[in-house]
Amino acid sequence: MRILYFAWVRDNIGYSQEELSCPKQVRTIYQLAEYLKLQSEGHARAFDDMSAIRAARNQQFVTHDTELSDADEIAFFPPVTGG
Repeated sequence: MRILYFAWVRDNIGYSQEELSCPKQVRTIYQLAEYLKLQSEGHARAFDDMSAIRAARNQQFVTHDTELSDADEIAFFPPVTGG
């Protein structure tokens, strides 16, 4: 699974992307974020408040309960605001 990080999510983690093989029990975006929190202090900081993070699967906006597959590209980023 390819994971992309943007804006302050990337800043906390320290890099913009990574490739991971997740355990079978990681089936949703939310579970992926919980798994990622265990990878480093930067990940833990970035995913501390999931209400402040949006996600996309294969370049489509999705909710945190969206199911995943190993071939997915997942992106995490802050909410987009406009004026």
